[in-house]
This record gives sequence, structure tokens and C-alpha cells, in this order.
Amino acid sequence: MMISRRAVLKTFATTATGAVVGAGSYGYFDERHQLEVARVIVPVAGLPAPLAGLRVGFITDVHCSRWGTPEYVSRAVHRLMDERPDLIVLGGDYVTWGDRRFVKPSAEALAPLSAQYGVYGILGNHDDDRYMPAALAAHGIDVLKDARTRLTIKGEILDLVGIRFWTRRAADIASLMRGATGTVVLLAHDPRRLTEAAALNVPLVLSGHTHGGQVVLPLAGAVAAQKFPVVAGIGRRNRTTMFVSRGIGTVYVPIRINCPPEVAVLTLQPHSV
Repeated sequence: MMISRRAVLKTFATTATGAVVGAGSYGYFDERHQLEVARVIVPVAGLPAPLAGLRVGFITDVHCSRWGTPEYVSRAVHRLMDERPDLIVLGGDYVTWGDRRFVKPSAEALAPLSAQYGVYGILGNHDDDRYMPAALAAHGIDVLKDARTRLTIKGEILDLVGIRFWTRRAADIASLMRGATGTVVLLAHDPRRLTEAAALNVPLVLSGHTHGGQVVLPLAGAVAAQKFPVVAGIGRRNRTTMFVSRGIGTVYVPIRINCPPEVAVLTLQPHSV
């Protein structure tokens, strides 16, 4: 029996459509809820020996919304607290598009976070500059808006520098680092700040924003995140190490494919360059 070209194309189209629909359904109903704990050893240039082994908990891209409920955020918080990190940092995007309906629920879900050396956060491009930081501060989370704070850990200085999403110039970041005498950790929502950090010899940068690509396709990879120097995990440039978390939430479409959400526990170790 002869099979027409039209029939073949129709069968192919039907199969492809079914695969896309199936993947989308899996990404919506299943993978976006498959929260992982990423335990990562992070090399830091010039890290003093007493800070070796310091464990930093990292949650970013929360996106508390109708799709990422406060209950889901609470689950991520409990997973991180089970790891007992020494220090906790939050990477921004606590809500989506600045939706004020979720500002308070997001902050309340994050409120149980605590660590020996404190909980610090920065703002992402989805966060407003007033209500979100105020809600977090009400629960003891110190939000760094183009600011630096100094921690003393085991007799060593650790300077946390947190920048706004729109703070991009190396000169502006350098001004925040002025006077820093210890190991500098830059909290920058956008991984593209690796360029400025490397120029300033910042030892460590923690970022989010990419969601790890959120949808990672076979062969093509994370198409939506190709403009970033690091999409997920560890990257290096000169003496600077960057870690980019896949985050816990979603944006634009509530699906994840080949890119499960994560909370991260980073163990800092000295690295000679």
C-alpha cells in the first residue's frame, strides 16, 4: 500500500505535537515541583583557612504567585533549614512582576529562615524597591540595596556586597567595595555581572535570574538563557568564581523541563589561581 507524503507529514506533525504537549504537561504537573537540594563545593580564590568549610544556603527566584504558592515556598525553606547552613542568602525575585498581593505571603513563607551568621537578601528585577524589602526586613531578613555588610566569622572578615538588578557599572560596584578588607562575596541577581566582578577581582559572586534556563532542550540546551555567561552551576573568569542557582520558581510559563528547581548549599573552599 502506498503511503502519501501528506500522510507521512500529518503523522509526523501529530507525533511532534503529542511530544510537545506531553513534555509541557510533565513540566507543569511534575518537574516544576521536584525540588532538589544542590550541595556544591565552591572554590574561592584567597579564602582564609578558617573560612574553609563555611556552608552558605542560597534560595533565589522564589516567584511567589498563583503558580508558586506560599506553601511551595515554605517547602523550600524547610528543605534548606534541614541542611543547617551557617549563613543564608536570598537572590531576589520574591514575587512576579511586582505583584503586591504576594509580597506579604512571600516574606512570611521565608520568615522561618535563620542561620548563625544571619540571613541576607537582594532584590531582583521583579521586586519593587519599597514594599518587598520592607516585608522581608519585618521578618529579620537584611536586604542589601547597593550596600555592603561586614561579617566576622571565626576571626576572619567576610564582606557581603549586595547590588540592585540595575546596578551594572564596574565603578558603582567598586564604590560599594571601597574599604572592604576581607573576602568579598558579591550578591548580584543577574549573572552578567560576572564581567564587572572579574574586572574588580571579586572572589565569589552568587546569582540567579536564569532559572537554569527553565526549559532545557536536548541538543539545543537552555535556549532562553544563552545570553548569560553562566546559566547554572559554577563558572569562572580570571580569579572570580560564580555560582548561579536554578532557583525554585518559574516565570512566563509555569513549567520546567530538564531543569528541576533547587535550593543550594554551598561549601566554600580555598582555591589557588
